[in-house]
Amino acid sequence: MFTVFNEELDRTAREIRDRHQAFARGDWSDAGLAEHQLRELRRTLAYVKEKSPFYARHLARVEPGALTSTAPEQLATVPFTTKDDLRREFENVLSLPLSKAWIFYETTGTTGRSTPCPRDNTDSLHNNTALTVYYDTIFRQFGDEQVIGVSGPTELHAFGDTFGDVCRNLGHAVAKMWPHSPMVGYDRALETLRVLPATGLFSTPGMALSLAKKAYAAGLHPRRDFHLDVVMCTGELASPSLLANIGEVWGAKVYNALYASQEASVMGAAGADGALYTAPLLNLYEVIDPDTGHAVAPGADGVRTGELVVTSLYQGSKPLVRYRTGDLVRLGPAAAGRTLPAPTLEVLGRTRDLLHIGEGHISGYDLEELLLTHPRGYLDYQIVIDAVDGQDELTLHLETPPADGAGDGVRVDEDAIARAVRERLGVPTRFAYGPTSSVTTTGAMVSWKAARVEDRRSAPDQERAAALAVAGGRAQ
Repeated sequence: MFTVFNEELDRTAREIRDRHQAFARGDWSDAGLAEHQLRELRRTLAYVKEKSPFYARHLARVEPGALTSTAPEQLATVPFTTKDDLRREFENVLSLPLSKAWIFYETTGTTGRSTPCPRDNTDSLHNNTALTVYYDTIFRQFGDEQVIGVSGPTELHAFGDTFGDVCRNLGHAVAKMWPHSPMVGYDRALETLRVLPATGLFSTPGMALSLAKKAYAAGLHPRRDFHLDVVMCTGELASPSLLANIGEVWGAKVYNALYASQEASVMGAAGADGALYTAPLLNLYEVIDPDTGHAVAPGADGVRTGELVVTSLYQGSKPLVRYRTGDLVRLGPAAAGRTLPAPTLEVLGRTRDLLHIGEGHISGYDLEELLLTHPRGYLDYQIVIDAVDGQDELTLHLETPPADGAGDGVRVDEDAIARAVRERLGVPTRFAYGPTSSVTTTGAMVSWKAARVEDRRSAPDQERAAALAVAGGRAQ
C-alpha cells in the first residue's frame, strides 16, 4: 500500500498492472511489443549512461537514438556487461544511490565478492506485477483459501519479500520460514507448515526434498500429514522429472516457478500449464554462442540454444545492459493455445557446468532429466562420475524413504536408466542407495553442479570446495 502515499507511484503501479494484464490476455500485437522493447531499450541506455559511473564509461560510444531496431546486428554495437564487471565495479554499476532504494539485497558471495543488488519502488513494481499476473494463472486453480509457506535462503535475499508481496497481491496468506536459521530450524518449519496448514510452498527443489526427509525422520508422512496443493520451486536447476518426483513425494502439483537472479531480477516465470515463460515487458532477450558472443540463429522449430543475455526494459536502481547471465538456455517461440503469449525458456544450467562424459557433452538439465525420468519416490539424489580403466562411468545415488512402513518405497527401473545413458553417452551406469551428502542442500547457494555432481576424474574446483564448506557449516 506504499503507493497510496505517492500519487505518481500510485499512477505508475496502475499503468504497469494494466499493461501486464493486457499482455497476458493476448491484447498486444507483435508490432506493439517490438515498439515497446525498442523504446524502453533506448530509455535504459540513456538512463544508465547518465546515472551509472560504470555505464557512463562502458557505453561512452553508444548513441541510444541510433538504434532503430532490436535486431542482432544493431544490438552487437552495444558492449556486453559481465559478472566480472559487476564484481569489479561494485556500487559504480548502480544508477541510483542506495538511499533511493527501499531495500538492500546482495549476491551470496560464496565463490566471489558479494555485489549490491538494491531495489527501488520501480524495480519491485515492475517485477512483482509480472509475477502476480503470471502466478494468478496457477493459484486460481486451488481456490481462495490458501496459506503459502515461503522458505528462502537468507534474509539478504529477495526470495521472501518478493513472494510475500506477490501472494499478498493475490489475496493469499503467507508464512515466511527459514529452516537454516538457528531461530527456526527444520522442526519448527515443519510444524508451521503442518498446523496452519499450509496449502502451498515456495522453496528450492533441494529444500522441498530436505523438508520431506526431515518429515520422515520426525515420524511424519509428507502426503498424509501435510496438505500442500502446490509447490513453487526456484533457485536451482529443475528438470521436469525432478519436479514430478517432488510432486509425488508431497502429493502436490509442482512448478518450476521462477528463473531470476539477484542482479538481473525476474527473467522467467511459470504459467498454469507448467511452462516457464519469458517476461518480454521487463527484459530484452538474446541468445548467443558462449564462445564467440555472436547471436544464435533459431532452428527449424524456432528454438535458440545458447547463453542468455538480458537487458532491463525498466529504469530502477540497477538496470543491466546486455548482461551475460552465464546460463545456457533453450528459448522457444510464443505459441497459440498456451497459458501466456510469451516465448518459453528451458534453463539448462550454467555454461561452465557443461559436462563432458563418455562420447559427448551434456548440460546439467539434460543429465538430470536423463537419469531421473524413471525413478519416483526418492528423497534426494547425487551423481558420481568416475573414470575406471580409462572409461567414464556414472553412479546414480538415491536417498530413499525409511523402510519401516512410513515410506512408500522408491520405484527405480535400473535397466531403463542404464539403457538410456548408454544410448546417449555411451557409458555404464551403477546405482547406490542410502543417505546422500549434505552438500546437496547447497545448490541455491553455489551451483547445481557443485551440489549434485561429484566428479572424481579431477580435483574439486573452487565451487565444489565452496559448497562443501557451506554444507560443513550447516552440519555444525
